[in-house]
Amino acid sequence: MAGTGSRDRTERRSAGELESEVLAALWATERPLTPAEIQAELDGGLAYNTVHTILKRLYDKGLVLRDADGRRGAYRPVKNAAELTAEAMHEALDRGPDPIAALQQFVSGLSAEEERALRHLLGGGTA
Repeated sequence: MAGTGSRDRTERRSAGELESEVLAALWATERPLTPAEIQAELDGGLAYNTVHTILKRLYDKGLVLRDADGRRGAYRPVKNAAELTAEAMHEALDRGPDPIAALQQFVSGLSAEEERALRHLLGGGTA
């Protein structure tokens, strides 16, 4: 059957999923990676041009930097995973009409371990 290769699997994933996969590959290393290296890290499941397009989108969003020194065309993340997640959480709270209610809903869904960590961070208990 025509059109049932890895390209079709790639097309079914959203741009956000692909961006997350590329960011995860960048976060997994301490050095900038080229599109070819990222493609290899993703087990070749994406075409080189797709990886390059995703990197351009991430660059345009300010999420990755192109390495000007050293190797040409290598990329590195601007923020680590925790920083990016925290920023997204702040943006979500800012968008909603009732950030306190949103926080209450969020906290009620935490695991026991997450709740202990949050209490520790807020200084109200032990971790």
